[in-house]
Amino acid sequence: MNKGKIIVIEGTDCSGKETQSKLLVQNLKKLGKKAIMISFPRYDTPTGKIVGGPYLGRKDICNCYFEEGAVKVDPKISCLYYAADRKYNIEEVLKYVNDGYYVILDRYTSSNMAHQGCKILNKDDRFNMFQWIDKLEYWLLELPKPDKTIFLYVPYDYSKKLKCQRQDALLDDEHEKNEEYLINSFNCYLELSELYNWDRVNCIGNEGLKSIDEIGKDVLNCVIQK
Repeated sequence: MNKGKIIVIEGTDCSGKETQSKLLVQNLKKLGKKAIMISFPRYDTPTGKIVGGPYLGRKDICNCYFEEGAVKVDPKISCLYYAADRKYNIEEVLKYVNDGYYVILDRYTSSNMAHQGCKILNKDDRFNMFQWIDKLEYWLLELPKPDKTIFLYVPYDYSKKLKCQRQDALLDDEHEKNEEYLINSFNCYLELSELYNWDRVNCIGNEGLKSIDEIGKDVLNCVIQK
């Protein structure tokens, strides 16, 4: 049996990561492929609950334990929470990969790089942070590297409009409430997509935001073209 593939879907807040991850699974199944979606953090697991509640302060779990707020927590400390969640839950991912599945990950190590790297304003120091995370997760924790990372490109102004239309604003975490942080993370995602040569899917067309299905076709093409 051929081993499966790990496909990571990345993007800024309100870029449609979850929607496109689910759609990619559906489209791959239509092609006769075995596919499943897994999201990080795994909020329904012990480590995910620690990330969602004490660290991020999601109102559906509990308030943030850090008085300064998650945005101001040292990025290396923050990284350890997310990395621990991936390490704790990685056996599920590996099980499906070994069974020949396309495992579609809604966020992965690359999210750590973007959301913690964006706290560091100096470019050289930020690059060192990227390398530190790479070493932490892929070498020290021995997490599998993805076969492909797809970046959903939505300009920040569009993301801001989409965020205003969301019906679940009460579930926003400490990161999602901070506009300066969101802008910095958007710029960091752009930097990472070029640095690591991610596949970029432009979610904007001549008439504005593309439809979910249009974006979905572009995402599928990124996966099946190789």
